[in-house]
This record gives sequence, C-alpha cells and structure tokens, in this order.
Amino acid sequence: MNKKSTLTKKSKGIKKEAIWAYLFILPNTIGLFVFYMLPAIASFCLSFTKWDGINIPTYVGLENIINIFKDPVFMRSAINTVIFTVISVPVSVAIATLIAIMLNQKIKGMIIYRTIYFLPVVTMPVAVGMIWKWLYNTDYGIINQVLRIFNLPEPSWLFDSRLSLFSVVLVYIWMCIGNKVVLLMAGLQGISKSYYEASMVDGASKTKQFFNITLPLLTPTIFFVTITGMINSLQVFDLIFMMIGDNQALLDPLRTVVYGIYESGFIHSKMGSAAAQAFLLFLAILSVTIVQFILQKKWVHYDA
Repeated sequence: MNKKSTLTKKSKGIKKEAIWAYLFILPNTIGLFVFYMLPAIASFCLSFTKWDGINIPTYVGLENIINIFKDPVFMRSAINTVIFTVISVPVSVAIATLIAIMLNQKIKGMIIYRTIYFLPVVTMPVAVGMIWKWLYNTDYGIINQVLRIFNLPEPSWLFDSRLSLFSVVLVYIWMCIGNKVVLLMAGLQGISKSYYEASMVDGASKTKQFFNITLPLLTPTIFFVTITGMINSLQVFDLIFMMIGDNQALLDPLRTVVYGIYESGFIHSKMGSAAAQAFLLFLAILSVTIVQFILQKKWVHYDA
C-alpha cells in the first residue's frame, strides 16, 4: 500500500509539473501560432490568388508561380541572392573560425577584443547600412579619401554594377561575423583538453593538433553557423534596402529575392505574386537545409 501511495504521489507531482510546464510555454506557443504559423498558412493560400491587398482575392491557380519563372527581374534577383550567399557564408565562417581561435588564447585585454568583434552584431542593420553607404561614397567617403592620399584608383563602390554587390557582401560579413565568433568560441571551449594533452605526449605539433583535433571537433559548431548563416543570407533585406535607398540606379545589381517580395507586395500591390515568391524562397531554403543535413554525415564529427 505504501508503494502504491508513493507512486500515486509521484504521478500526481509529474502531472502538476507537466501542467505548469505547458502553462509557461503557452504564451510562446500562442505567439508562434499567431505571428508565424497563421501568416505562413495565409501566405501559402494567397500565392494561388490575385490580390491587391484591398479587394477580394481572385483564385488564379499556378499562374503566379508560372509568371515568376518567366520574369527576368525575379531571375536576376535569384542570381544575386545565390551569389550573395555563396560568397558571404563560406568567407564569414572561415574568418570567424580564425578569429575565434585567436580570441580563445590567453592574451591580455581579450575581453575588450571579444566585445569589439561583437559590437556590429548588436548594431541595427539600418544604422550599419547608413554608415557604410557614407563610407562608400565616391566623392567624400573615407575609403576613397584614403585611396586618394596614396594616388590609388577610387572605385565607385555602389554605383559600379561590377562592385556593388560585392561591396554589400563585405558589409554583411563585417556585420554578422561577431555572432559566429561567439558560437565558435563556445565550440572551442567545449573541446576537452585531454585530447591536446594526449597529442603532446605523442609529439604532435600545433599544426597537427589544429587539423586533427581542433578542426574535426569544431565541425558541429561550424555546421550550425553555416546552416544559420545560409538561411539568414538567403533572406537578406534590411541592409540591401538601406544601401539602395531612393536610388533606382542601385536597384538591379543589388536586388535580392526578399527585396523583390517587398517590391511586389508593398510597392506594386501584387500580394499574390509576393506570396508566391515567398513560398518559392521557403522551398529553396528548406531544400538547401535538407541537403546540408544529408551531407553533414560526411564531414561533421561528433565527440562520442
């Protein structure tokens, strides 16, 4: 009887804990459903309609998606987005890895260095875009003024179609690298020192330790920052929006898929087309993520 009563009390305690747990996550769940799930479902439904945001939507089937693939502007936006992602993700991950390894050393003033690298992360993208747009200015920007001192060529960083996208990619890498550094440092600190001690006994050099211990055991973190970085870069908008501003000359070389969604929905009032573009972007991100998770089995090493 005592055992049964004890089990009954435990089960009641577990149920109470479960009830409190559900109550605590309820606000978050409601917010997720109302502000994410419902809009996603509504966007999917709107992708099959023609709607100007005011009148009643008209069902058009797959017409929006067919028109998107026929639209040269969307194709140009897709190419720009792919180029942006292909350059920004590997470069930012590689630089962040090197910085994280350097900041993981015992050096005086390391906290200050870590803070400096993280500052761009907490800076609003709008402010970053405005500052760098001024730095890139052809006539009175600081970058070109420094080049002028040394009699070097002064490129038109944003107005030259060959340089504009790469100039923005550089700003994006600078802006997001701090977050990756923090995550990679956490991954480095999670590697057991026993591996390095054992390798030192075997006479392994620092280079061998890096390639045979540090890098393989850091791959789970590298995989995480690669996935999140790819998702974020495919959805880049605010930085591009601030860089373009009211200047239509910058639009074509800097236009991305998300900027095209904004333009279709809120400038041209083509909500159905904007929703269809958003749905295609979702499928692209989902596909890339699935492929990454499949391929990670070949290069990501988890510490058993």
